[in-house]
Amino acid sequence: MSYRTNSDNLYSEGTLILAKLNPGSSLIIKKYFNRIYYCQPVSNPESKLLVYFERELVLPIAEV
Repeated sequence: MSYRTNSDNLYSEGTLILAKLNPGSSLIIKKYFNRIYYCQPVSNPESKLLVYFERELVLPIAEV
């Protein structure tokens, strides 16, 4: 049995991210495993981790 590293992800752990369906709430990526991102809401750190696929996440737009 071989173990591969998680090198196929677009976003790294600790990245501040937004969900496409709820762009008003910021998330922090806590874990990435088997192409699934486990995210913690910034506004509520005691809540359960939310689960997203990469296609459901976007980077926040930097305001100029």
